Amino acid sequence: MRYGFIGLGNLGRHLAASLARGGFEVSVYDLDRSAADAAIAAGARWGDSIAAVAAACDGLITCLPSPAASRIVVDAALPAMRGGSTWIEMSTNDFTEVEALAVQAADRGIATLACPVTGGVHRAEAGKITVLVGGPQATFESHRAALAAMGGRVIYLGGIEQAAVTKVVTNMLAFIHLIAAGEALMLCARGGVDLRSAFDAIAASSGNSFVHETESQVILNGSYDIGFTMDLACKDAGFAVEFGRRFGVPLRLAGLMEQTFIEGRARYGGGAWSSMIVKLLEDAVGTPLRSPGFPARLGPED
Repeated sequence: MRYGFIGLGNLGRHLAASLARGGFEVSVYDLDRSAADAAIAAGARWGDSIAAVAAACDGLITCLPSPAASRIVVDAALPAMRGGSTWIEMSTNDFTEVEALAVQAADRGIATLACPVTGGVHRAEAGKITVLVGGPQATFESHRAALAAMGGRVIYLGGIEQAAVTKVVTNMLAFIHLIAAGEALMLCARGGVDLRSAFDAIAASSGNSFVHETESQVILNGSYDIGFTMDLACKDAGFAVEFGRRFGVPLRLAGLMEQTFIEGRARYGGGAWSSMIVKLLEDAVGTPLRSPGFPARLGPED
């Protein structure tokens, strides 16, 4: 199997590098040529254009920041792709958009898999991120080895809709947990609890979460660097609230979470790290959440 990979941002560059290290033939493309450095160092080749990458692969992988970007790339790629190949969408996207593009692909004899990932940039760097798969099972099986090379767990969920909804749910929970972790740490700080001890106590308690174990560390460091921006958080929070409307599910916490992130983006900018949502509370009460010994950025071992 030969793969093309388009979209080498904070997440995609690590996925492409893991795929190349897994022994697959990989060509890559991004608007920023320097974003390909890690993948090329791992054995991937640079492609001169979207069409050139699309024409040379059995599976074209996209990992892009918005539905609009995915549509632009797929519109440029499909005419160059061979019948019998597969488009693998690893972006977080609205399933109706992916399904519409999948119809266009099917008209050219090209299959589609929705394979969003969850677990954070540091897990992508370690090749341990979770891959959520939706699409025809036979198509999934033909690309299972490549997906396994990029992720620690690969979970087949059914159709495109099921994979997309599950991915949005994981982000919805993560954002809610992030806001809650900030409030919990602030209660400890204002109550005079040493924040290193508070972190350890929460991590060892029934109130623990993956988000606390990871994002709380970069908050306590003050870097907030989780490799995920406010713009991306607002996009994914919007998907969650929209899915709630679509399926008739009242999402009270998700609605409040979305508005909180919209406020955070207005305050700190769309390019700010999403973990800075906790800074809204820090600024409001005048107490920074800081403790020595925490990393500025999570590494692959975290």
